[in-house]
Amino acid sequence: MSEQIEKSGRSWLKITGILLGIILVIGGAIGAYGYHLVYGKNIIVQKDYVLTIPTQIKTVEQLSKLLEQEGLLTSTMEFNLIANQMNYKVKQGKYAIPTNIATYRHLVRTLKGNQLAIKVTFHNFRVKEQLAGYLSQKIPTDSLEVARLLNDEAFLATYGYTPQTIMAMFIPNTYEVYWNYTPKDFFDRMQKEHKRFWNQERLEKAAALELTPTEVYTLASIVECESQYKPERPRIAGVYLNRLQKPGWKLEADPTVVYAVGDFSIKRVLNVHLETDSPYNTYKYDGLPPGPIYMASISSIDAVLNHEKHDYMFFCAKPPAEGAPSTHAFAKSLNQHLRNAKKYWQWLRTQR
Repeated sequence: MSEQIEKSGRSWLKITGILLGIILVIGGAIGAYGYHLVYGKNIIVQKDYVLTIPTQIKTVEQLSKLLEQEGLLTSTMEFNLIANQMNYKVKQGKYAIPTNIATYRHLVRTLKGNQLAIKVTFHNFRVKEQLAGYLSQKIPTDSLEVARLLNDEAFLATYGYTPQTIMAMFIPNTYEVYWNYTPKDFFDRMQKEHKRFWNQERLEKAAALELTPTEVYTLASIVECESQYKPERPRIAGVYLNRLQKPGWKLEADPTVVYAVGDFSIKRVLNVHLETDSPYNTYKYDGLPPGPIYMASISSIDAVLNHEKHDYMFFCAKPPAEGAPSTHAFAKSLNQHLRNAKKYWQWLRTQR
């Protein structure tokens, strides 16, 4: 009897040993797989490139299928497991994927990090539709949607603007934005940049002119259209400020007439153009036009704020010196202005 018990005990020990061995083998295999999954080289990136996660990708499972299509994953299941374990939430945008990425964890950390910034540079836009078209090329939005917002009175009112004045919010410069910006994100960013630009010094200078920042911008947009020669912009700004401040004088700015007509190919403003009935026609209506007629550069804005103080009331184009930029002749009286204009027309006839 004791011999049978002894044999039975040895059998159980043998079975137990075998089971323990199996468990150790399975455990080792699981451990090895887990180590490989977490620390092993699961990804091979042949060259640095930019991954775009579009707006329609919202879940880890959808993202893993995209990564598989991009050739980054050999197993969507393994990526999903790691991503969920790391509490990753999909963020649409553009991400730089370097060649040194080797593990799923490294890839998830990269996708959890900062997006690539996109440089947005805008200037020389005359109408809102041009701005809308440009933005649609930079952020995933339809140009028609941006154009709609640029004319949406209720939406623009939240920023303190109207469809006529909204261009004054945009300070031409180069900005870094993110690809997944919504139109509202972009407007919020531009308002922030606008407030940064209009520091206390600029606000005080505008107040001294009895103009709001939007009115300064509107006048600057006219100065911008009048001269591409930056050194004379403060003098031109001075002429227009003299007219604004003198009772009975209209601004009489040719660029506003061109804007009112809507034909930007016009090189010479004629009497027929001056008859255009529009609040933008400053030959017909007093004061500044309802809003900017161009995207004013920082140079032109500062030219208004730091305008040249003088008694000039008129200016016209003058015959350019050889190799010199196109500039203007300034006059204090109408007679002097007419003499300056006559010299220019005489020169112009010699060029035909």
